[in-house]
Amino acid sequence: MTPELLEKYDTRVPRYTSYPTANHFGPAVGPETYGRWLAELPAGETLSLYLHVPFCMKLCWYCGCHTTIVHSYAPVESYRDLLLAEIELAAGAIPSRAAVSGIYWGGGTPTILTPEDFARLCTRLRERFDVSESAEVSIEIDPRGLTREMAAELGREGVTRASLGVQDFAPEVQRAVNRVQSFETTACAVDWLRREGIEDIAIDLIYGLPHQSVESVVATVDQTLALAPRQVALFGYAHVPWMKRHQRLLETEALPDTRARWALYWAAAARLAEHGMVPVGLDHFAAPDSALGKAAAARHLRRNFQGYTTDPAGTILGLGASAIGTLPQGFVQNAAKIADYREAIAAGRFATARGRAITPDDRLRRDVIAELMCNFEADVGALCRAHGFDPGALDGGIAALAAFAADGIATVSGRKVTVSESARPLVRSVCAAFDAYYDAGYEAAGNAPRHARAV
Repeated sequence: MTPELLEKYDTRVPRYTSYPTANHFGPAVGPETYGRWLAELPAGETLSLYLHVPFCMKLCWYCGCHTTIVHSYAPVESYRDLLLAEIELAAGAIPSRAAVSGIYWGGGTPTILTPEDFARLCTRLRERFDVSESAEVSIEIDPRGLTREMAAELGREGVTRASLGVQDFAPEVQRAVNRVQSFETTACAVDWLRREGIEDIAIDLIYGLPHQSVESVVATVDQTLALAPRQVALFGYAHVPWMKRHQRLLETEALPDTRARWALYWAAAARLAEHGMVPVGLDHFAAPDSALGKAAAARHLRRNFQGYTTDPAGTILGLGASAIGTLPQGFVQNAAKIADYREAIAAGRFATARGRAITPDDRLRRDVIAELMCNFEADVGALCRAHGFDPGALDGGIAALAAFAADGIATVSGRKVTVSESARPLVRSVCAAFDAYYDAGYEAAGNAPRHARAV
């Protein structure tokens, strides 16, 4: 990839964890709409649950999540009661007891909950939903705050997958992003989890942080692999200080440019491949015999707001402040501010602040984008027919890829689009060609950016 092509295609594009993307959600979808959508779920619908715990003990300056720093447990304890109440509201609105194939705990730091409160929430979920014995139960963990007691509780509650935040092991990088975390602390957390039978360990890394070099990123990958994770996420740092003001605390002059970020990604990816990890989607790597690795090989990979997954459920209930839900009719998102979320739940109503009903055209484009994001190719004509459209309905999107094809970023054969292996990090830019809401000239017209850059 030449520097000129990198500059050309490193545009600001959505992450495509949904389509339409979250910046197109609006207030037309509120609590009443969400209640009606839940009531319309067909009997026997299998769904997943996402619970958002928006609290951390320390602020990581790179963070793009909805979270609040707390210095006592009181706000967390109060929030626990709101989650319990929202579980009752959601379960009560569904016509029949729903089957659950997956439970996902995100944040923030879900393990900021005490073992007793985590157990209480898990019990309530099992009381109100039919949680499958084979359900994937996944949780995000900050190793710096994990206790032996909490690890034991995670094992008792059937957690099957733990995703540990690391980002980078280099001390200089850790100091620059305000997240100091030793390898020993991380290794101890992994050991505790494995002692409780939690073998599916995932580790999250980030490239594009201040002071990173090819050498330091490769060293971090080597340390990560020494922990024998089943999955590694290699996320590109999204610098969006207009949305996350604390990112202004970072040394912006120490952030790598597009060319350096490209080098960091491929150095890390090559090291992971050397150790037998296979690429999964845009930014994940997995052991070939892991669930995610097998799903990628079989082209059964899925993508949602939690990232890449093997969970087949098409309906996801989002619980907690800022949580996003996915239903057959569209998307819903709870109020992001904890005070607004509290006011709604305490009053006995859903905290839905915005959302988006989806159209047949949205569903078609969503599937095209999902195929590209998961499998790096899409038979656009076949997908059009499967959705009841003329095979040429998205020929405009295919035509928009002419420059990509000329530059070797993608191959277009008839109506089949394939992203080149050497251009994997640019897949989101290819997807944007099929996004009916994407305005490539939005920022160029002087507006505030909406998205992070592709690379």
